[in-house]
Amino acid sequence: MLLSWLAGLGTAMVFLHFLQKLLFPYFWADFWHLLKVVRYGIRLAMCSRREEVVTVLERFLSHAKQQPQKPFIIYEGDIYTYRDVDLRSNRVAHALLTHSALKRGDTVALLMSNEPDFVHVWLGLAKLGCAVALLNTNVRANALLHCIRSCKPRALVAGADLLGTIEEILPNLPEDFSVWGMKDSVPQGVISLKDKLSTASEEPVPRSYHTTSNLKSVHLYIFTSGTTGLPKAAVITQLQTLKGSVGLCAFGCTSDDIIYITLPLYHSSGSLLGIGGCIELGATCVLKRKFSASQFWDDCTKYNVTVFQYIGELCRYLCKQPKREGEKDHQVRLAVGNGLRSDVWKQFLDRFGNIKICELYEATEGNVCFMNHTGKIGSVGRTNFFHKLFFPFDLIKYDFQRDEPIRNEQGWCSCVKKGEPGLLISQVNARNPFFGYAGNKKHTERKLLCDVFRKGDVYFNTGDVLVQDEENFLYFWDRLGDTFRWKGENVATTEVADVIGILDFIQEANVYGVAVPDYEGKTGMASIILKPNKCLDLEKVYIQVVTFLPAYACPRFLRIQEKMEITGTYKLQKFQLVEEGFNPSGISDPLYFMDNLKKSYVPLTKELYDQIILKEIRL
Repeated sequence: MLLSWLAGLGTAMVFLHFLQKLLFPYFWADFWHLLKVVRYGIRLAMCSRREEVVTVLERFLSHAKQQPQKPFIIYEGDIYTYRDVDLRSNRVAHALLTHSALKRGDTVALLMSNEPDFVHVWLGLAKLGCAVALLNTNVRANALLHCIRSCKPRALVAGADLLGTIEEILPNLPEDFSVWGMKDSVPQGVISLKDKLSTASEEPVPRSYHTTSNLKSVHLYIFTSGTTGLPKAAVITQLQTLKGSVGLCAFGCTSDDIIYITLPLYHSSGSLLGIGGCIELGATCVLKRKFSASQFWDDCTKYNVTVFQYIGELCRYLCKQPKREGEKDHQVRLAVGNGLRSDVWKQFLDRFGNIKICELYEATEGNVCFMNHTGKIGSVGRTNFFHKLFFPFDLIKYDFQRDEPIRNEQGWCSCVKKGEPGLLISQVNARNPFFGYAGNKKHTERKLLCDVFRKGDVYFNTGDVLVQDEENFLYFWDRLGDTFRWKGENVATTEVADVIGILDFIQEANVYGVAVPDYEGKTGMASIILKPNKCLDLEKVYIQVVTFLPAYACPRFLRIQEKMEITGTYKLQKFQLVEEGFNPSGISDPLYFMDNLKKSYVPLTKELYDQIILKEIRL
C-alpha cells in the first residue's frame, strides 16, 4: 500500500514537473531572480529605517577593513588593494580639506579618463560628503561649460591627459571656482592636486563628514543627452547608487569574480554597475583605460577575468576581429550590458564559447529596470506580475508621424497589444521616484507624462519603444524623439543642429540618425537648408563639426533640401527622412559624406555608397 502510494506520488511529481516545463518554462528562473530582488528590497527598506544609511562608500570601507589585501583594481598590470584605494582616497580627501574651501554638500566636477585615480578622487570626495559630477571626456568648449554650470560645482578635478581641454575654457569659469589637475606641472590657473597628495595624510576622514540618513541625498551627477538639447545632469541619489550597485549581484556575480571594465566610468554602466557593483560584492575589477578589441581576450586570459561589461558595439567589434586559435580558452562565464543585436549575440556565442549574456535595460535617470536573467537571445529583459509590482510600467500607443502619444476622445492613452511596439513609460511614485535633472526644471518636466490613464497620474517617459512578446520577454525596438545612439553614446540632435546652424550660410539644420547595415545604433545625418543667395561650403561644415562636437556626434552624411516638412505640433519632420536613409539612388536631393582624409564633406555617389554598405569604408 505504502509503495503504491509513493509510486503514485512520484508519478504525480514527474507529471507536475513536465507540466511546469511546458506551461511555465521560466518559473524557477523567475523565482530565484525575484528572490534576490525581494531580498535586496528588504535590505534597502531596513537600511532606510536606520539612522545611518549603508551607502556604497560604507560598503567599500567595510571591505577595506575586512579584506585589506584583496585586489580591488588591476590597471595596466598594477594591483591596487582595497587598503591601497582606501589610503589614496584618504589623501585626496585630506588634500582638498586642507587646501580648498570645500565643505560637506558641495559639488565637485570630475573630468578624468578610466584610471585608478578616477576611483580615488570619487571616493575621496564622497568621504568629504561632496557630490561628484562625472563629466564626459569627449565633451569640449561650450558644451563642457554648459555641463559645468548646470550642476553648479565649487571645483573641478581633471586628469593629466585632459588639462588641455580645461585650459580652453579656463577664462570662462567663475572666479571663485578652483581647478585641480592630476599632474605635477599644470597650466596657469590650475592647482596641482598630485603635488598636494604627496604630503597629505592617509588617516581616515571623520565619518561625520559623509554619514547620511537620507537615501534621497545627491551622490552623483551623470550626464545624459535625454531627448533634446545639450547634455543634462541627471541627479543620482544614494538610493539610485545602491540600486545600480546590486545589478551584478542580481545576475549571479560573486565576490570571487574578476570583472573586466572597459566602458567609460563617466557613464552609469561603468561607474554604478561596474565599480559600484564590484564594491557591493567585494570583488576585483580589471580596469582598462580604453576598450581594445585586439587586446580584449589576451587581457581576459592574463587576468583570469570571469565577467565583463559590454555595450553591443563592443561585442560586434570582437566578432569582427580576425579569427585565431584558442578563442574559447578563457574563464569568462558572464557578460553584462545592453544593446546587443540578436545576430551579433548568436555569432558571439558560437565563436567565443558558453558565455551567459545578461542583457539589461535601464536609463541613467529612469525609474524602471529590466533584466534578461534567462539569457534569451535578443531580449532586454523579462517581466511578470511580481516584477510590475516593483517596477510599474506600460507600453503605450504612439503616433510616430506626429511624434506624440496617441490619446482617445477622453484624452487618455492606451496600451499596445503584445507583439506591437509601444512607448515605454514608468509610473512615478514614492517607491519609484524620478529625481530629474539639475538646473532648468523644464528639462525634468519634459520627461514626464501626466494624466495618462487617469487624472493626476504621472509617468516617466523613457523615449524608448519596446515590444513585449507572448512569453513576457521585452525587446528594444527604437529610440524616439531628438536622440539617437552611435558608438555607444547618446547624440542629442538639437545640440548638433545648433552647432551647424552657427554657420552664416545655413538657414536651418535638421539632424537625425540613420541606420547603416551591420552597425549598432544609428549614425548622424543632417538635412540642411541654405540661406537665400548663399553657397554651401563643405570644408567649413567639416571644420565646424569636428571643432565643436565629439567625434561620435559629427554627422556622417549631409542632405541639402529646399524646404523642410513639419509635424502637426510644429516640430521638424524626421520620420520620413529617417526612413529614406542615405541611399543616393532613392533620393533626389544632393547628398554628401564626411571624408576625414580630405577634411571635408564630399558628394555621396553610388560608388561611395556601395563601398560603405560593403564596409570597404568604415564609419
